[in-house]
Amino acid sequence: MRFPTAATVLALVGTAHAASSWTFADASVAVGKASDKVVEKFTDSTRVKQTLALGHRDSLKVSLTTKEGAQAKRPHQAFLVLREAASGLEAPFALTVKESGKGSVQITHKDLPVQLLTSQTPLEASIILGSTGATKGSVTAVFDIAVKLDPGHPTASPAAPLRYGKLGEIHHIFRADPKNPPKVVSLVFAAGVLATVPALFLGWTLLGGNFAHAQKAVGNAPVSHALFFGSIMAMEGVFLLYYSAWNLFQTLPVMGVVAGVAFLSGTKALGEVQGRRLAGER
Repeated sequence: MRFPTAATVLALVGTAHAASSWTFADASVAVGKASDKVVEKFTDSTRVKQTLALGHRDSLKVSLTTKEGAQAKRPHQAFLVLREAASGLEAPFALTVKESGKGSVQITHKDLPVQLLTSQTPLEASIILGSTGATKGSVTAVFDIAVKLDPGHPTASPAAPLRYGKLGEIHHIFRADPKNPPKVVSLVFAAGVLATVPALFLGWTLLGGNFAHAQKAVGNAPVSHALFFGSIMAMEGVFLLYYSAWNLFQTLPVMGVVAGVAFLSGTKALGEVQGRRLAGER
């Protein structure tokens, strides 16, 4: 988990060189329960000396008056920032500031991110003020606070703060190629297809097929008939290779070439057959 840094906040406000700067006065911090609170005062030059303790049932409230130079005024940015020195992680909490410059902010355990809630070292609290214009912004460390957890309900400590950065290389695992059906099923269907071949020639003979015209047909258009018959056989070979070894990306280009040859040669071959039929040769 990454929180805004003080430098990031100040980059949003005016930091031009000028004689005056944003400060604060009448500042105090109250920590504890509603009936029993510890109140400490601080200024823009004097921080609270002792480390404050924020228990699991306590609240922390900071009150102050913001000033532009010597005049009380509301700035454009006003934050209480809690920072863990070991990791550099920060959590900003915006102050609610009136036009008169009087502002305050209150936080409890539930407002703290887990990385700061489980910190083993005190957190440094700073007041950040700034606005548009020529007046310089300010970052002032004002007190330290130690977070005390509920001993009856300990909070799980994260293994390490979550930071954005380069992740490890991702290795994609694709689904395995589909398996062929059992050989017995394939053989049954193959036998069924092969059984139609004798039936095809038998039906061709009974319906008037004339093998005597084969020589004449080849003589009239030898290239077209050879390519057409060869493309039909080649297409069957492509299907066989697709079934046994090839994938779809290997099969489709070859099928496109064979289909193109079949279309061009078949047009002329079948045109030659139609010409003999129209001439009464059957």
